[in-house]
Amino acid sequence: MATVLVTGASAGMGEAVARKLLGVGYTVYAVARRVEQMRGLEEAGATVVAADVTREQDLVALVERIEGEQGALDVLVNNAGFGLYGAVEDVSIEDARYQFEVNLFGMGRLTQLVLPGMRARGSGRIVNISSMGGKVYTPLGAWYHASKHAVEGWSDCLRLEVRPFGIDVVVIEPGIVATEFGDVLAEPMLRRSGQGAYAALAKKVAAATEGENAVSGTPAGKLAEVIVKAVSARRPRTRYVAGKYARPLMFMRKWFGDRVYDRVVMSRV
Repeated sequence: MATVLVTGASAGMGEAVARKLLGVGYTVYAVARRVEQMRGLEEAGATVVAADVTREQDLVALVERIEGEQGALDVLVNNAGFGLYGAVEDVSIEDARYQFEVNLFGMGRLTQLVLPGMRARGSGRIVNISSMGGKVYTPLGAWYHASKHAVEGWSDCLRLEVRPFGIDVVVIEPGIVATEFGDVLAEPMLRRSGQGAYAALAKKVAAATEGENAVSGTPAGKLAEVIVKAVSARRPRTRYVAGKYARPLMFMRKWFGDRVYDRVVMSRV
């Protein structure tokens, strides 16, 4: 069975994807900074590796290890990422740069490292976890949404470049998923924007966000099934949309325009 590398595998969708891939027989390398949180995956049969997608030496060592142990990497699932929220005026440029380092440049560098091997074999698959946030937007999420919009365009260009070498590029656009995303997002956002000119908006966004992912989002396992389908399909689609609110919000933005979308989104905070 093929070898798959999943980044951001210590929790949420990454962990769920790794488990489902193991369940159908793939050889799985599960990667995250928090290796101690991947012991369950290790017990399930994954090879767990501590790596930070923003560290060049970690990524080089990771790819060298996989190619040395397996001979080839067949599929890369670029799942590592996080959501940086706060008013544009309040978020430091240093924090904004780090958002892009994790959500875009980390996946970009790792992809660069695995492509030579895939090209040499004439096959491979890159699965990039974007978000409905790569097509729509929410208040106080400018840097996060900008990073996911960038993932979308970057993936489209990459798809055209590598298709002649037998390599597929797939984008996954999840909606709200039952993970720790919303709870992790709220506290730093309030720390940045909860006291100044944007305090009222920040508190409304926090109230609307805290707990929503964990309580009413689509279970991570359901999204993992979609991602596994993208990994295993003989001829995958270029995009898979799944999860709470993803289709209706993307449809509304596309067909009703920004003003209608703005009113609907702001009515929820």
